Amino acid sequence: MTFHINKISSIIYNRRSSKTFKENQDIPMEDLLSFFEAARWAPSARNRQPWRYLLFTKQSPEALASMRSCLDEKNQEWANKAPVLILSCAEIADDQGTPNRSALHDLGLANENLLLQIRSLNYNCRPMGGFDKEKAALLFNIPKNIQPFLVIAVGLPIRYSNLPDDIQEMERRPRERNEMQTWVHLDQWGKLDLQN
Repeated sequence: MTFHINKISSIIYNRRSSKTFKENQDIPMEDLLSFFEAARWAPSARNRQPWRYLLFTKQSPEALASMRSCLDEKNQEWANKAPVLILSCAEIADDQGTPNRSALHDLGLANENLLLQIRSLNYNCRPMGGFDKEKAALLFNIPKNIQPFLVIAVGLPIRYSNLPDDIQEMERRPRERNEMQTWVHLDQWGKLDLQN
């Protein structure tokens, strides 16, 4: 089955995770706030809005360095060049300890809104799960009912010509996705023929 890409928004189709950022390049606060405004409008079970974010910028270099220290060594190789890091968290239980089973789902929806807004303003971004969640919770006084989930690196794109060949190749590689007919079932599990 062939599906025409022009049926979906170009911002969705063209979104990609990039490891390339201009170093020492500030992002205006107005743009940063627009990322969170986009997240604010995500769907949420019972309108609980369990997403929580910690923003780290060059305006507070000590805090940014502390967040960078939480990243896995491999992520530090490229993410330390990003001028902004965003720690994405979910309120997994309310103040009385009642769990929110939809918290991570809702956080994912908010994160996608945030990522699409970042890309719509022509910034590069890349979410990563490779970081020490316990260390982050301790360093930044995160309450027990808030779960750190992932870190998003954000910055202005850099020209490919300034990058090593292997990274240029990775950044230019076409994005690949499984075909719909391998994971959309019709009427019952296992029926993958979407044409009939």
